[in-house]
Amino acid sequence: MSNAPAPQSAPAAEVPLSAPLYGASFGQAIQRFFKKYATFSGRASRSEYWWWALANYLIITVLYILIAVGGAYDPNTGLIVAGPLAIIAYVVLGIYGLAVIVPNLAITWRRLHDTNRSGGFFFLALIPFVGWIILLVLTLLPTNPAGSRFDA
Repeated sequence: MSNAPAPQSAPAAEVPLSAPLYGASFGQAIQRFFKKYATFSGRASRSEYWWWALANYLIITVLYILIAVGGAYDPNTGLIVAGPLAIIAYVVLGIYGLAVIVPNLAITWRRLHDTNRSGGFFFLALIPFVGWIILLVLTLLPTNPAGSRFDA
């Protein structure tokens, strides 16, 4: 009887960028988000989309906290004004927003493709009051295999 190590299984084949990565981890989703920066063709799995949505939310939350903490009390007016930290956080937030606007649109477009809908459904979000709710529901829907028609 020997204590030989158990054989290791071969690593899973890397999923190409042109295919959705189902069951993506947080890190994989972030990597794929930036690798497919402006790719509107193909599909994005729910895990790819929602891990990125979480990361984006956390980044924006941290920046807004820095803005709130960076405020300074002005005794002359009795108001809280933006201090140096808040100004820096505003600038970083603006640059960050500009840097991710196209890839956010692209990943939403690809997520809609994965549910077998045209990326143009994104524009439903422009409907006042309910548009963002409709888009939220569409991005929450499960994968539809017929969405493979959008693969490039």
